[in-house]
Amino acid sequence: MFMNRRVVLVVGSLLGTAPCGGAASAAADGLYQSASGVAAYLGVVPAEITKGHEPTQPQGPMHGGVRDGGYQYHLVAAVFDASSGERITDATVTAQVSALGVGGPTKALEPMTIAGAITYGAYFNLRTRDLYIIVLAIKRPEAGQPITLKFTYDHRNR
Repeated sequence: MFMNRRVVLVVGSLLGTAPCGGAASAAADGLYQSASGVAAYLGVVPAEITKGHEPTQPQGPMHGGVRDGGYQYHLVAAVFDASSGERITDATVTAQVSALGVGGPTKALEPMTIAGAITYGAYFNLRTRDLYIIVLAIKRPEAGQPITLKFTYDHRNR
């Protein structure tokens, strides 16, 4: 029951229509960044929480399903136009997740529709209890270069 409430809180804060609602909590955790007119909020939850949820897309399980083994986490990014607060739904978003001092994988974050709002997500392996650097690259169709946002995620007490 506690884990389901945690999902609702994380997803609920990401699903707001403008970058405010969960802003204080996300900003305090370092999971909010903005640059060049784009704002993003991150959520990181254990993959086990998403296993029992209905698929968010008609093609089947989210992101092809959760890999076998432990240490899988679902990274979710909610992306907004910083000035208008409008949700950005047409971006190509990638994330690189790296423990400090160690390179990590880069994955495309797939668009997901949850409660009528678009977020972007993928599963990552967070094996060590460490600080992680998460670099989002957000490319809008009309933009020449992607916007890069860098987050610090503290996974030491999770």
